Amino acid sequence: MSQPLSILVVEDDLKVRALLRNVLEDDGFDVLEAGDAASTLGFVQNNDLSLVTLDINLGAESGLDLARDIRKISTVPIVMVTGKDDVIDRVVGLEIGADDYIAKPFHVREVIARIRAVLRRHQFATNDAQQSIEPVQDTRDSAKYCFDGMMAVPDRMQVIDRTGKDCALTTGDFNLLKVFLERPKRVLSRDQLMDLTGGISWTPLDRTIDNQVARLRKKIERNPSDPRIIKTVRGVGYTFACDVDCQSEHDTLHKSA
Repeated sequence: MSQPLSILVVEDDLKVRALLRNVLEDDGFDVLEAGDAASTLGFVQNNDLSLVTLDINLGAESGLDLARDIRKISTVPIVMVTGKDDVIDRVVGLEIGADDYIAKPFHVREVIARIRAVLRRHQFATNDAQQSIEPVQDTRDSAKYCFDGMMAVPDRMQVIDRTGKDCALTTGDFNLLKVFLERPKRVLSRDQLMDLTGGISWTPLDRTIDNQVARLRKKIERNPSDPRIIKTVRGVGYTFACDVDCQSEHDTLHKSA
């Protein structure tokens, strides 16, 4: 039988802390509790934690400062607990490195749903980082990605279109394209795409990935209104549908009419 995942609940309100503990334990998690910064950092350093829920308002202490301190010593996922109207605190928390937030007053089902979503994203990112990557040949002409008459050059973050011109992708759009090129014909959810592109500024339920995909389609699709390269998988995410080949940077691209 697998070991239950361990969650640290950081909250100075005893009633809220007890509520979170009961909800999480009922859902099968092992729960630890902390009410201040010192005990929190001790738990993070000395325990194999799966996730931390962290209240922004810890009495006289700042949850945002504590989140910064946690990030200095650990990559454990952090779910911030904020007041309903603390929009700026949520943004700052996400920029510091928090993975999501829960606004008070919260529903217990939302707590579990958000925590499990963060754990899934974190597990996917961890597994993806641990996957072995085939080494490319150590030559001056490193491997390049060729697809649908175009060529992506990772070393220069450049995409050459079907006429030999630079597509002028932004860094964010190129990073998204590279994720697709490395995983052709795999269905990738929006959460997976955010994790793989390092989307630390993402907020739940926004349209960041959809907007990026739309921008990328305008640069690489023959007809962006009828995409054939990056296809939408309804209810899931996207897939890079065309074939991808690795070639030398100086190989000649096939030019399509």
